Amino acid sequence: MSLLQDILVYNDDFVKEHKYEKFITGKFPNKKMVIVTCMDTRLLELLPQALNLSNGDVKIIKNAGAVVVHPFGSIMRSILVAVYELQADEVLVIGHHDCGMSALHSGSMMEKMKKRGISDETFATLQHSGINLEKWLTGFDSVSESVAHSVDMIKKHPLLPSDVPVHGLVIDPKTGKLDLVVEGY
Repeated sequence: MSLLQDILVYNDDFVKEHKYEKFITGKFPNKKMVIVTCMDTRLLELLPQALNLSNGDVKIIKNAGAVVVHPFGSIMRSILVAVYELQADEVLVIGHHDCGMSALHSGSMMEKMKKRGISDETFATLQHSGINLEKWLTGFDSVSESVAHSVDMIKKHPLLPSDVPVHGLVIDPKTGKLDLVVEGY
């Protein structure tokens, strides 16, 4: 059976047995907060537990590295939706130690792409279209600096109200210990 089939079979039982009932909550975050964090698998259950969060408490936006790359990209749009439409009053950016983005190198990733069938012609077309894959596919050297940069980009966004605190933290993916990088108050 495929992974998808496993999920669908489980889901059918989940719904039939009303297991969803303990997760029912409203769309507005109880703690009026939006968190931008990494998609790392180690944070799936650890992060909410380390922050004392339950279902319905916060809005969580995940991407590789908890990085806000573009001021008008989907991450920033999601933050603004959380603030203006979903009653979030604070923003947290939470990176983590031992992040895969700290080891991301464009050359290595592009080689893996070629091995999976992406042609040199595709790379050339993207380059001629003004896409700098080397820059786009590069990670960061310091998680603390990356978090501080994302906090700064969010805080200085022209559409974010000046009274919204934006905090930056780094979590240890083994212990859940939080280190404060930027206090937004």
